[in-house]
Amino acid sequence: MKRFFHSELEQFRSNLLLMGERCIEVVRFASRALMESNVDFAKSVLDKDDAIDQLEVVIDAEAIRYISMRGPVARDLRLLTVGMKAAHDLERVGDEATSIARRVLKLDAGLPIKDFLGIPAMVSLTLDMLRDSIDSFIDGDAEMAAAIPMRDKEVDRLHKQNYATLTEMIRQDPNKVTACLDLIFISKSLERIADHASNISEEVVFLYKAEDIRHSTSVKEAKAQTREEDPEQGA
Repeated sequence: MKRFFHSELEQFRSNLLLMGERCIEVVRFASRALMESNVDFAKSVLDKDDAIDQLEVVIDAEAIRYISMRGPVARDLRLLTVGMKAAHDLERVGDEATSIARRVLKLDAGLPIKDFLGIPAMVSLTLDMLRDSIDSFIDGDAEMAAAIPMRDKEVDRLHKQNYATLTEMIRQDPNKVTACLDLIFISKSLERIADHASNISEEVVFLYKAEDIRHSTSVKEAKAQTREEDPEQGA
């Protein structure tokens, strides 16, 4: 019977990992669509979003069923609760990637994104944070996970830089207002993806160390500074 229970948890874990891999893929495709003005990559992101949403539904259903029927405790219970929370964050990652893709389809391909914005650096940092949050879950590496929220500060700084640059462009050339606003929202989507990666990493620490770092001094100070510096006040 224990072997049967174990196989159920492995299936749950496998679905969560699959969801993570699909989210990394759509963020990567959305980023390439933006940097390369590639319509095919953007459309591919839109096509994949429903599958990510469905995985969240499956993961939640599996967790609720197991909790109600098996009465798990300790590590197994943490896996299920962390899994549901992580699935919600991953679903939001998919939504943000979709938002980027939709805006890419409207963007003026002539805008020199690589020349004046911090978006390429944001893309690299955000993808690394998302990948590391998933890898820390796979490898049971709580130390790797605990370091991820601190890296979010640089993504926030780049988003603030993008916001300042793009609002100045709007002042100088009102004809670019639509494209600049799209880029502001794209930058914000990347910043939010990094936030979700941080959330997942905090849950990984809880899973493997039974330690809640969400309200630790270092994390609280970083988040407080982010709120103070956010030019959009939580937009």
